[in-house]
Amino acid sequence: MKNLTTSATFLVAVLFAMNVAGQANENLSEEKKSELAESGSDYAETAIGKIELPAPFASESVRKESKIVAWPEGKMPEAPEGFKVTKFAEDLEHPRWTYVAPNNDIFVVETDDAKKSANRITMFRDKDQDGVPDESYSFLKNLNQPFGMLIMDGYFYVANVDQLIRFPYKTGQNSIDENPEKVLDLPAGGYNHHWTRNIIAGPNNDKIYITVGSSSNVGEHGMEKEERRANIIEINPNGTGEKIFAAGLRNPVGIDWNPVTGELWTAVNERDKIGNNLVPDYVTSVQEGGWYGWPYSYYGDIKDPRWAEDPHLEMVEKSIVPDVSVGPHTASLGFTFYKETAFPEKYHNGAFVGQHGSWNRANFSGYKVLFIPFDEKGNPQQPEDFLTGFIADDDASQVYGRPVGVTTLPDGSLLVNDDDGGVIWRVSAE
Repeated sequence: MKNLTTSATFLVAVLFAMNVAGQANENLSEEKKSELAESGSDYAETAIGKIELPAPFASESVRKESKIVAWPEGKMPEAPEGFKVTKFAEDLEHPRWTYVAPNNDIFVVETDDAKKSANRITMFRDKDQDGVPDESYSFLKNLNQPFGMLIMDGYFYVANVDQLIRFPYKTGQNSIDENPEKVLDLPAGGYNHHWTRNIIAGPNNDKIYITVGSSSNVGEHGMEKEERRANIIEINPNGTGEKIFAAGLRNPVGIDWNPVTGELWTAVNERDKIGNNLVPDYVTSVQEGGWYGWPYSYYGDIKDPRWAEDPHLEMVEKSIVPDVSVGPHTASLGFTFYKETAFPEKYHNGAFVGQHGSWNRANFSGYKVLFIPFDEKGNPQQPEDFLTGFIADDDASQVYGRPVGVTTLPDGSLLVNDDDGGVIWRVSAE
């Protein structure tokens, strides 16, 4: 991991500059694009080695959205040898994310774009811990594009698109009917459905961390619209004490604490429209006060050409290189460290990444779950495929599903949310 530091004072200056300065130019001339395409590769030194990134516009950006088709009889996602894949739950309405309570109750948020969102949380209870739910309950309704969930100090927190709210909660209750208490207003709206707001408790259970994606691709609508966005926010559980923990993260979603080093890690969706292979999504440790480049640069000091007229060089120079590249346009959303022991030893303290899949690449990328091994010192190694088989026919733009949330159950099995497929898969060691 990069041993870089960015002062809190600098981050405050960065955020001020973002809110008052300029906007990107996405309408570059064809002549300029051709010139950039011939400018040669860029390179970045990540925590797992040096990577080569093609020049901007070296390939054409292509819109290619997937279509869901039914799984053939007897077919399901494919895991490595020694693992078994089963259905944990099905016939759900866009089950985007899963949260496991301290008492092992399993909460699934059914949520989507504003016009399609079920806006509810369903709770499952596996009483005999056999990997099959015995009971299910309609736990919460009438939410507003909910995503992150958290139980802390007698409250059930929900991160809606526009607010963090909480409800009084008692362990084991089957539903909540009370009106919520607002904890914090959150910025809503924006580009390409960056509506998910994830939450996680701090290591000492005295802070809450909230992910908020950008409202644009690359600041093309003006940076005044990016206030409190493209960052991770830290607050006290009652909503006070807000500060920006880290910024320049275009769309951070999955977050978890490294069980060895204690660092916060996140999965981030990078920017679009400068080629099939730019810019790779990434998984990275998150430094307090850290600046990660968006929208002015990527992978450290590689300048985004759409900001050439207003390059913000001081910010570019301070940008931290992310730790692990996980492929371009993969929509890497889900992220969790594996802190159990049921899987073979190589998986212990490693991380799973749910890749929702591309919509803007000539050939599909993502549509799978990655595994990133970590060594005994908590350092990442090269990613590898873990759960695949979701692409039915790339040429026909057909897929069986889109994996997103990844969550570990107390028995050590892994739940994988396939939101477009309406299914939650369970992967267990045989």
